[in-house]
Amino acid sequence: MILDLEKFFAAERPLWAELDVMLLRLEEHQNQQPSLDEVKRLHYLHERAAAGLDRLATFANEPETRCYLESLVARGHAEIHEQRGLPHRLKLFEWFFMTFPQTFRRHVRFFWFAVAVTVAGCAFGGLALLFDPDSRHTTMAFGHDQLTPSERVKKEEQSQGARIDGRQAGFSSFLMTHNTRVSVSTLALGMTWGVGTIISLFYNGVILGAISVDYIQDGQGQFLAGWILPHGSIELPAILIAGQAGLLLGTTLLGRGSRIPLRTRLRAVSHDLMTLIFGVALLLIWAGLVEGFFSQYHEPVLPYAVKIVFGLVELGLLTAFLAKGGSGHMEAPGNPKS
Repeated sequence: MILDLEKFFAAERPLWAELDVMLLRLEEHQNQQPSLDEVKRLHYLHERAAAGLDRLATFANEPETRCYLESLVARGHAEIHEQRGLPHRLKLFEWFFMTFPQTFRRHVRFFWFAVAVTVAGCAFGGLALLFDPDSRHTTMAFGHDQLTPSERVKKEEQSQGARIDGRQAGFSSFLMTHNTRVSVSTLALGMTWGVGTIISLFYNGVILGAISVDYIQDGQGQFLAGWILPHGSIELPAILIAGQAGLLLGTTLLGRGSRIPLRTRLRAVSHDLMTLIFGVALLLIWAGLVEGFFSQYHEPVLPYAVKIVFGLVELGLLTAFLAKGGSGHMEAPGNPKS
């Protein structure tokens, strides 16, 4: 299609000017919440400017106009993705049950990639143990290579009476701190363009796969399920979401050929990154409490069937929460699903 530049500029420039004025006003009044009509208008003008930029892509003789539109579209993108007035209006309940699952779904493809990397690590760790039993000294963490699963189960079940001694609160606090540090590191490793995040997820998968195969081979699958599921049904998805955030950060840094400046790209995803990692922290608080006060108790104190059912119910509720949470409320316009 041949573009009549004169007619095109006559029709579009007033809209670009309106968008520029609106963005300047929003940038100067950071704590002011725009009305719904203003948000809708901003979205329309931003889409119009983005479409105009796309149409001008083949016109080499309009570099200044293209640069102006690129800047305008980038600023609009950042404003649309930003939650204005957040420090004063944040309501934890609404944020956790609406904003967090909405943000998760918006970037869900990164979550599934994190799952794929972790599953690959599990397969590698499990197969390594099957073909080379001595690899347990490399693939297993937390001293699991020092005892056979049967020996560990016997030791755990015999020590149940000594568990109820008031030390669970300190252990639970340690678990929360440790798991949160691992999750934040998984996100921060996204600064390596996602490579560090992928390695971290794969390594965690190797450990999980090796330990799982070791227990199943030794006939201790029921103990493993009762031990892992109560806290793992929350803890493992939380770490995967941290990986999701790290991959989002890495992809943003790469840019994938985008002409939008890095600073603007980072600003556009900063709120989503903070939402994901704080959501992870809250999930890990619950997982730490469950692990400290529930997962560590085994038969004869606590039947494995009860622990397994508890963990499966948790997993089902978390799945429903992430899949449907906040779906009945309007999301920020212009936020694409990844």
